[in-house]
Amino acid sequence: MGNAAQKVASALPWGSDSGENAPLPDGVEEQLLTADNMLDLSYKKIKRLPVQLCSFTHLEKLYISNNRIRELPDEFAELVNLRILALDFNKFEEVPRVVCQMDNLTRLYLGSNRLMTIPAEFRNLQNLRCLWMENNYFRKFPKQLIDLGNLKSLQIGDNRLKTLPEDIVRMTNLRGLWMYGNRFEELPRVLLKMEYLEIIDVDKNKISKFPNMTHLSRLKLFSYDHNPAKTPPKVGDEVTLVGDGAEEILAARAEKLQEQQEKESESEPIQGILKNGS
Repeated sequence: MGNAAQKVASALPWGSDSGENAPLPDGVEEQLLTADNMLDLSYKKIKRLPVQLCSFTHLEKLYISNNRIRELPDEFAELVNLRILALDFNKFEEVPRVVCQMDNLTRLYLGSNRLMTIPAEFRNLQNLRCLWMENNYFRKFPKQLIDLGNLKSLQIGDNRLKTLPEDIVRMTNLRGLWMYGNRFEELPRVLLKMEYLEIIDVDKNKISKFPNMTHLSRLKLFSYDHNPAKTPPKVGDEVTLVGDGAEEILAARAEKLQEQQEKESESEPIQGILKNGS
């Protein structure tokens, strides 16, 4: 690792368009020596990623968020040990195909770019557990995601979705689905079949009425704020609601629970006497 950290050039400024010879910024060598296989290059005004960075093959976590990057070099595939990759808040107009070769990734952050589609090769990321792709330009749900059998958390808010494909029900390991800030005029009916979901977020859509969701037994949180619906959704008693009217429902639920507990506590002494007497 020491040799890799010493590959620092000084001929070009860090923001240069020539990624092949661009030097690494101050502090990188220290990070490589002290961090736990992690490198954070966020907020560096990077336009092109230096190819020499790809020689740090020990890296498991790489954060290059909030830069000006439009593409990644082919040599990026040499970072075979990456498990976490943050590419959010950049200038990507498409997902770099080299990323689709990194089948050890478990967390991938692609939010706040200019994405409209994802490549077919995205299906290769079978170890992916968490995918954030909010604040892009998706008009249709990328069907390649349906084949990611281990995905547990999908953040696809602030896009332009109006519907969900029926095949999404195949994502049986999915636990959290964030779809706020899209263009849904009704809650997609397919969600009623996804009884394994624990978190659903449909804030800031155009939903005027919610169906009965009391049968979603695993649901823990349902967020529906900033929709035109006039009545809160019907959910199970264990579900936390976030939205207009939710406070009243949760307060009534808490009051009912308290009354039930008081009744149970009042009956305990009598039960004790009967047991002792018998």
